Amino acid sequence: MTEREIPEQYLDGYARILAEVSATGRRLTRQELESRRALGEQAADAGHGLRALVGAHLAAARAVWPDTPGSADSTLAAVQQAIDAFAEGFERAQHLAVRQEEASRREFIDDLLFGRSDLGRLAERAERFGLRLSHAHAVAVAQGPAAYDEGGAVTRQVEQALMTRFGIRDVLLTTKDGRLLCIAPGHEDEVLPYFAKQAHAATDGGRVAIGRPQPGPGGVVQSYEEALNALEMAERLGLDDPLLHAADLLVYPVLTRDRQAMADLVRNTLVPLMAARGGAQPLLETLTAYFDSGCVAAEAARRLSLSVRAMTYRLERIHHLTGANPSDPAHRYMLQTAVIGARLLDWPAKEL
Repeated sequence: MTEREIPEQYLDGYARILAEVSATGRRLTRQELESRRALGEQAADAGHGLRALVGAHLAAARAVWPDTPGSADSTLAAVQQAIDAFAEGFERAQHLAVRQEEASRREFIDDLLFGRSDLGRLAERAERFGLRLSHAHAVAVAQGPAAYDEGGAVTRQVEQALMTRFGIRDVLLTTKDGRLLCIAPGHEDEVLPYFAKQAHAATDGGRVAIGRPQPGPGGVVQSYEEALNALEMAERLGLDDPLLHAADLLVYPVLTRDRQAMADLVRNTLVPLMAARGGAQPLLETLTAYFDSGCVAAEAARRLSLSVRAMTYRLERIHHLTGANPSDPAHRYMLQTAVIGARLLDWPAKEL
């Protein structure tokens, strides 16, 4: 926007003030300063740029300068006072607009993630923030060593990386409950993995879960909940993968859908391990390492820092206590499912 495009209303009374100050050498009055602040607020609300507005003030001062017979120093001081007050009002209006925008954005995010608003109205509001909810969207949730802050350095770093790589492209980055969220179109396969990489690098740790793309206005909620559930599941299972895909963990919600049935399986299969010296936990860790290593005893022993002989003894002890042989395919699935169930139910730390 050029100086000529600045309406005269934002310079109202400015030439008169400069003429009076030049003639008398006085400073601007409180009322005059407040009028400059008010005009600055109006200019900000109208969307004018501060640089062009300052240029218009300087041009106006230059235009009346030949007609001001007084002290140049007094006139320059008045120009400085007037522009400073005008800029203060301009910045005050901008800060208020930013706070209102942040409040509106936060309200929208809350409504979007918890489905508390009419879907039609929600879709209309979403367009303001670059989302088209008629399309499918996926959500990635990053959980770091420390809580993410909306305006924090890590959030800005990740956002800048996304902007540099992908531009706007209907991507929304926000925080919720100390986690960092990225909402992206379902067909943009590269955005969320890249977000995960940046979030992990920015905090030198943490974990990111990506929900499946889901269609429609309610799809964001579903994908968000899947990502949250994946993070919770990884915590309970002790998974150490930095990147989780909800689609890869769908078996676990199925296993826990009937909690009572899973508790019965754990009780009937694994409770006998409580009779072992040291309790059930060491033998549960043995089974976990054995199954995670593809039922290769040597590899499981290495993971547990045991000798192969000690590993074999533990497996035999499990067979003796439970009646199920971990190396027998007929027993293996039952034992492995029970071990997963124990981790999901946090047994034996919690009673079944």
